[in-house]
Amino acid sequence: MLLEGIETLLVLAEEGTMSRTGSRLYISQSAVSKRIAKLEATLGTKLIIPAGRLIKLTPDAHALIKNVGPSFNEIRGLIFEHQNLDDQSIITLDCSETLVAGYLANALGTYFQKDKYISITTHHTPVIVENVQSGKASIGFCAGHLPAQYSFVAEHLMDEPFKLVFNQPLTALPKAIVVNDLKNPSNISQAAVLQKLGITPLMEMDSYTASAQLALAGMAPALVPQSIVKTLNIDDKYCFEFAELAELTRPIYLIYRQNSYKQPRVKNLVETIANLFV
Repeated sequence: MLLEGIETLLVLAEEGTMSRTGSRLYISQSAVSKRIAKLEATLGTKLIIPAGRLIKLTPDAHALIKNVGPSFNEIRGLIFEHQNLDDQSIITLDCSETLVAGYLANALGTYFQKDKYISITTHHTPVIVENVQSGKASIGFCAGHLPAQYSFVAEHLMDEPFKLVFNQPLTALPKAIVVNDLKNPSNISQAAVLQKLGITPLMEMDSYTASAQLALAGMAPALVPQSIVKTLNIDDKYCFEFAELAELTRPIYLIYRQNSYKQPRVKNLVETIANLFV
């Protein structure tokens, strides 16, 4: 019951409401409330405070999540590793949206014809890492720097280059560009490079597609990864490269738990994706 309560608290921290938490866990809203109440009684402390339609976590709840969350996800991942996958078990592939669109769409369309029990989800890299570590996803396909400590296999597939996209000719480095969230692990190393070059981040978007479309509309040049250039089929005449920006790449990884790889269907999907980058 203690683990059940902790799981409920972790989901509640992500979702913010009892109803959304219940939907995630496939239980009723009242069941969510009862689980949290039992956890509070067990720990002898208050964990949540109503805040209108949302739920606010107490300092004790934040401390519990910080201290117990990673270990709980690791335990859940270890349990996941001992589950046997039959021919109709769902294998979840958690991906960066830009990467699945730019590199996997055609291959997965073909792959799905021989294994229809594949589910694809899209998240940012930190969530993909968490989902693989906890067993929520069998395989992760992500971009950017991984945390210093992790308990999975990480295959480095490539360093994805970026291009400057704009609807007008660029003969010199622009003074300001549209970028994606520089706090995102996929992009965090870009800030120092741009600062060194005297380039100002004009806007920080959450979508490379939006950045590219703004650039093609003439708003400002945008820093766009190769996968988006491919996905949007952006003409070469709108793509520009400068030697000074060559270090602005992002590593692409295929991540999975070692024991999950022993499952033939997981191994086959991992190798199919990896072979696209050979």
